[in-house]
Amino acid sequence: ERARRMSGAGLRLQIGARTIATIPRRIVRVGLSLDAALTGARPPMPALGTGDDGYLVTSVPDTLALDWRGVVFERQRYTRYYVDLTAGEAAWRAALSGQTRSTLKRKAKKLAAASGGTLDVRRFRTAADLADFHPIARALAEKTYQERLMGAGLPGDAAAVAAMIDRAAHDAVRAWLLYVGDAPAAYLWCGADGDTLRYDYVGHDPAFAALSPGSVLMEAALVDLFDDRFARFDFTEGEGQHKRLMSTGGVDCRDLLLLRPTVANRGAVALVR
Repeated sequence: ERARRMSGAGLRLQIGARTIATIPRRIVRVGLSLDAALTGARPPMPALGTGDDGYLVTSVPDTLALDWRGVVFERQRYTRYYVDLTAGEAAWRAALSGQTRSTLKRKAKKLAAASGGTLDVRRFRTAADLADFHPIARALAEKTYQERLMGAGLPGDAAAVAAMIDRAAHDAVRAWLLYVGDAPAAYLWCGADGDTLRYDYVGHDPAFAALSPGSVLMEAALVDLFDDRFARFDFTEGEGQHKRLMSTGGVDCRDLLLLRPTVANRGAVALVR
């Protein structure tokens, strides 16, 4: 579980992934790990400060009830998908639908043809590797919809970069770049949570969208991970067709806003609803 204060983040009014306005609120975000979501473990809730309005608790499994004497609002509901890496690549491919296997093969073949006949996937895991990876991936992130619409691209500030490199030095990062010709087309950065690897930052250059570089890179990364030290690949919060098609399991979850029972908080939640 991870907790952090979202000062200045507030409650977002959204249409799909696009934020159209924000109601200022100081929220403590508590994110359940995949292990906690699978076991139904109750998350530790840090004490609220005097200026905090409440919590946003993410990936609460449907089997877990949280006792809160205040405003409770279900922000979203989804399946948290994952891949069981211990089963091996052959079992994973066998579990995919025939259409999914055919689609992955077709996309990889099409992209390889545009890149001289082979896929150019480059792998990064050490601190030195990540120092090389970051500036290339960050330049890609600036072009992606994740960055433009959601502010969810690979971070570029010095503190975040230093933390990423430090994590790599402790064998807690895996990252990939996919090239088409000499141009980087897609990136994937994953942080480790024990023996689970998380799907943290991903994006592709829109100029290569017709070649499906994100899907091709995701398949290549999973193939690598079947020979790595991890037990599961965690697609994290939120839905997505590629998550559903490539996963081997999932846990039904919801994100809950737990706010102090003030008039202002009740009004804010009513507006978000």
